[in-house]
Amino acid sequence: MTGATGVDGRPRHLLSIEELGADGLRTLLQLSDTFVEVGQREIPKVPALRGRTVVSLFFEDSTRTRISFETAAKRLSADVMGFSAGSSSLKKGESLRDTVETILAMGVDALVVRHRSSGAPLQVARWCDEISDGRTVSVLNGGDGWHQHPTQALLDAYSLLERLGRRPGDVPSREGVSSASVGDSRHSRVARSNIEAFTLLGADVTLVAPPTLLPAAMPGWPVSVSHDLDEVLAKTDVVYLLRLQRERMEGGLLPSIREYTATYGLTIERTRRLRDDAIVMHPGPMNRGVEIADDATRLLGSLVTDQVRNGVATRMAALFWLLGGSIDG
Repeated sequence: MTGATGVDGRPRHLLSIEELGADGLRTLLQLSDTFVEVGQREIPKVPALRGRTVVSLFFEDSTRTRISFETAAKRLSADVMGFSAGSSSLKKGESLRDTVETILAMGVDALVVRHRSSGAPLQVARWCDEISDGRTVSVLNGGDGWHQHPTQALLDAYSLLERLGRRPGDVPSREGVSSASVGDSRHSRVARSNIEAFTLLGADVTLVAPPTLLPAAMPGWPVSVSHDLDEVLAKTDVVYLLRLQRERMEGGLLPSIREYTATYGLTIERTRRLRDDAIVMHPGPMNRGVEIADDATRLLGSLVTDQVRNGVATRMAALFWLLGGSIDG
């Protein structure tokens, strides 16, 4: 995490799954187990981060990630500050660095950064290390461009292990789990983070997409590639459907949305090809009727709701891990 350490020698930032590594992944999944239990209490709150301040620094629209992080921070008893780029001094010409310096001057402890540009959270982390006057300020990547979304991968990994009946400390999971990442991996930060997390869990990952929606270059990626969803469905354990990110696409990548759905969408007809114990995942928000049929979200093997629920616990784990404190106060 940019080589910096914070509380008790712990990493100062959470920017990517690659930097997290297998040991960090195992630690966070085990902590997530603890915070899932906290969420089941009558009062789902602990004083672990009382007196700490967490800022949601979002330069890109989000619903799930922002609410999940803010709920996680509040359940840890941290103070939460929200930032909206649309109503900030950025519209008056203030630079990103100026914004970061202003927020750091308020004595905050963590920034959750979401930005449309790849690498923005890394740059913010470098500024925090440079100008925080010795104060430990952590940066968590809430999604940057086409690059990374590490906490989405954490909640996905936890949800998958939970469904497989594995404990987080059992990483890697059972040998031979196969995962098909279906759709727009070219523009997907979720796909990149999940490939890293799932392979650390011991899964075999196949990217399923038309050539135009695959990354331009995949040197060293530990994945297989297929253009035939029907052929892959019958032999995969986990079908991870990626959102078709039309807001990031250039023209001409797809003949039509209708054709994409006919070839790569999880239609009701295609659900009949799934194995009886197959698991279906989607990061949200869903383009219903495009990458997934509405009825397919209600399959017995669907983890869509579990993913949202576990997002709070895994983000509690990430904040606690970086900022320290005691679960019991």
